Amino acid sequence: MPRKLLMTSEDIGRALVRVAHEIVEKNKGAENLLIVGMWTRGVPLAHRLADIIQGFEGVRVPVGVLDINSYRDDVSFLESKPAKHTNIPVDVTDKQVVLVDDVLYTGRSIRAAMDALIDLGRPSSIQLAVLIDRGHRELPVRADYVGKNIPTSRAEKVEVYVKEVDGEDGVAITNSTEK
Repeated sequence: MPRKLLMTSEDIGRALVRVAHEIVEKNKGAENLLIVGMWTRGVPLAHRLADIIQGFEGVRVPVGVLDINSYRDDVSFLESKPAKHTNIPVDVTDKQVVLVDDVLYTGRSIRAAMDALIDLGRPSSIQLAVLIDRGHRELPVRADYVGKNIPTSRAEKVEVYVKEVDGEDGVAITNSTEK
């Protein structure tokens, strides 16, 4: 299967605006929020959400970066890399933390991210915002906010591109056996 474009830059923008409004509505404002992007593509998405919220709420929500490398369960302890990209600008204790990632698949990365967050303090809540939910959970994890649900087979790969990392925005699906 060749690469098939599922979301354009405009589609991503609209999805993020909707998600930002849902976050503010669910949390009754933005005053106690902390948005944390998962390294790599969750980080620019987190910054975009914070910018959108600031645009309509007038409140600048702090944005953190979370590197889950040392918390992953698919890498042995000896192989794990230190979390050199983690940077949380405020104490997570008693914050309503919105964890942001590009694709929700098995749930294992999210489990690792929650472990990493809890090692930093005790948030009042951890919510999950993802651009794409593709299904196939291995752990009981669900997103609170979803840009788009894209049912996939395990043989397919969802590729998210963000201009801050890849030079362009888009979401495509390919057969995982193709290069």
